[in-house]
Amino acid sequence: MPSTPGFQPAAPAASTQASPGRTGTAAQRRVVDAPTRMFHWLFALSFLGAYLTADGEHWRALHVTLGYTMVGLLAFRVLYGWFGPRHAGLGLLLRKLGGAPAWLRLAAQAFRQRSAQGIHWRQGQNLLMALAVLLLLVLVVPLTLSGHGTYNDWGNFLGGDWLEEVHEFFGNAFLVVVLVHIALIAGLSLLRRRNQALPMVTGRVDGAGPDLVKHNHNWLAALLLAAVVAFIGWEWQQSPQGLIPGPWSGQSASDRQRDDD
Repeated sequence: MPSTPGFQPAAPAASTQASPGRTGTAAQRRVVDAPTRMFHWLFALSFLGAYLTADGEHWRALHVTLGYTMVGLLAFRVLYGWFGPRHAGLGLLLRKLGGAPAWLRLAAQAFRQRSAQGIHWRQGQNLLMALAVLLLLVLVVPLTLSGHGTYNDWGNFLGGDWLEEVHEFFGNAFLVVVLVHIALIAGLSLLRRRNQALPMVTGRVDGAGPDLVKHNHNWLAALLLAAVVAFIGWEWQQSPQGLIPGPWSGQSASDRQRDDD
């Protein structure tokens, strides 16, 4: 049944309440704070850089530095989830996944009855997203631990390159989960006709209502970024030939070719 265009008395009031001071724009509310968004993008860029620099000995210093950066970012996320605001708590993620068994039972029952009406598809989509995020956080531990062991030759006492193969396995597993995560975001964006990645950029979603995140904590996001930049800069100073091979690294092309061989 088509709605009457002129009879919408509640919409302007809701928009004004949700976005005071944002006259003339659609109502929006904040759902992700700045430290969480900063962590997300630094974490993603660190893994991307580490994966791209995994091959080639002359990229090793940068690869290791980005791996340690991921460890530091994970430590920040755990501490922020533990001591930070309620919305950043990792317990919310676990509680969301706690609904998986009940959802699976209802889905199985609906499939047995050959009816999709009893399946809460939106909850299933959210469960998949939560599972992907949890896997990314968990996989960092064996990924970076095996990388640290490979860098320090922990696997020599058993012989062979088994630890390096373990590190490569977890690196590829991490990449698979990342690609699944991106595919889920793209698929949900098409299904819901809304860019699901945008809140991790702006921190806001369209819609009337109060902000789910009251304080943005910009200062903490800036501090996290400064800490990562400072760590990478310190590692650059400690590396005899820098982190990025090139004319400024003090290493000749023949030396770099010899390293790769």
